[in-house]
Amino acid sequence: MSRIVPIAFAFDNNLVFPATVCISSLLMNAEEGTFYDIFIIHSQDVQLDKTGFDVLSEKYNNCRIQYKTIGRVFDNAFEIRDITTPTYYRLLIPELIPEYDKIIYSDVDMIFRTDLSSVYDTDISDSYVAGTYDIDMNISVNGRKHIDETQGLVHGEYLQAGFIILNTKLMRENGLQSEFLKLAKNNYQFQDQDIMNIACAGKKTIIPWHYNMTTYSFYYLECEPDKIVGKYANSDIECARNHSNIHFNGAKPWKSYSINFDVWWEYYRKSPVFKSEYYFDFFYKKLTEYDQLTLWKRIKILARYFIHGRQK
Repeated sequence: MSRIVPIAFAFDNNLVFPATVCISSLLMNAEEGTFYDIFIIHSQDVQLDKTGFDVLSEKYNNCRIQYKTIGRVFDNAFEIRDITTPTYYRLLIPELIPEYDKIIYSDVDMIFRTDLSSVYDTDISDSYVAGTYDIDMNISVNGRKHIDETQGLVHGEYLQAGFIILNTKLMRENGLQSEFLKLAKNNYQFQDQDIMNIACAGKKTIIPWHYNMTTYSFYYLECEPDKIVGKYANSDIECARNHSNIHFNGAKPWKSYSINFDVWWEYYRKSPVFKSEYYFDFFYKKLTEYDQLTLWKRIKILARYFIHGRQK
């Protein structure tokens, strides 16, 4: 019997390419018996390119992909750091997808390397939202300053909103979407993430770190490990380093070099939308950035192209 895991994504045509790779990685690493009910949320004014998602639907029988459109609710919402209106769409999920009482939301700059059925089973009956502890916001000087200066944010409970589990039943019962929309009128620096943390204050559940390892998580793990001593068990750190879902919330690997750059491209290579010409051309055009990599990493990338790149 299949275990149904509902999950929603929100984006526009600018992110269709990484979205197909993200969802491909999700389906590729599903355990036997896991069925993903996937919702893609986009603006009603956008003719979304669905070609890649049709390919995924044909390739994998462990999913259903359906689409939800949003009106101009957030047309005047605050935009910063090249993060645009679709980032706010997750705030509408409780009413937009009423058929589920609980649902996962994820950004599409993510590579999934683990099945999500276990984390979906997390008991959040008394919480509005579950997510990973945003390590940078909670321990860095700038992050703590932001929490201090933003009314409604609380030290020690700020969640990273790029991968969350929403208790949409409780949100609907308590009218939380109205609070989201009210808060969205303000110019919060971290947009929907601040809004989610403010509206859900005191009703959050922390999930294991490895379900959403951000660029900044890897930075602390590898460059400033002393700052996370005592916050995670050694087993959690080992799992995060080797088996985590990777969230590219800094530099984007399909545009430039980033931490775990090669992992993203490896999943693209294994995806059903892979095109060897694009794969090779990208590296050819990025030689300047590519030269910054270690020799061993360069050899691995080229080997993947010449050994595997032409295989369909």
